[in-house]
Amino acid sequence: MTKEEIADLLERKHIDLLSWLESQSSEKWENGPQGKWTTGQQALHLLQSLKPLNSAMSMPKFVLKYKFGKANRKVRNYESIVKRYKERLAEAPEGATFKPSRKMDVPRVQDKTYIMDRLHIENKKLVYKLKKWKDKDLDDLILPHPLMGKMPVREILMWTAHHVDHHTKELQEKY
Repeated sequence: MTKEEIADLLERKHIDLLSWLESQSSEKWENGPQGKWTTGQQALHLLQSLKPLNSAMSMPKFVLKYKFGKANRKVRNYESIVKRYKERLAEAPEGATFKPSRKMDVPRVQDKTYIMDRLHIENKKLVYKLKKWKDKDLDDLILPHPLMGKMPVREILMWTAHHVDHHTKELQEKY
């Protein structure tokens, strides 16, 4: 996937998420299905997953290379990343940190606008940073993912778009 395609995908997936969140009642923000995250927790989780990625993409490239190394394989396509993610989720032990936990604080309705605004801003920052990176760096530099292991930055960005889509679909189906 090209930088432009990834940027467009990130934009579309976040627009879908934010549109859905905007259309929901305040009651749904603080409540969710039994044993599942609330709508607010889902939104907060997505925000919390964007922030470290933005921080990493703001670091000098040599720091990322020193800290995490370089890719030792070709970049996977979007479909392969999604397939691998689903496999890893299915293999994950119950209670793993990347599985939804009700222990996360439930954001208040008063925080809904702030969290949605931050999601929008963090995504815009991510797209801006993506467009500034060289293709070689997107393919060669790697970042750690808590479930997937080390991945080239291009793959992490594609996964991020899928992650937003995954949570949006879960919200639409269960909430």
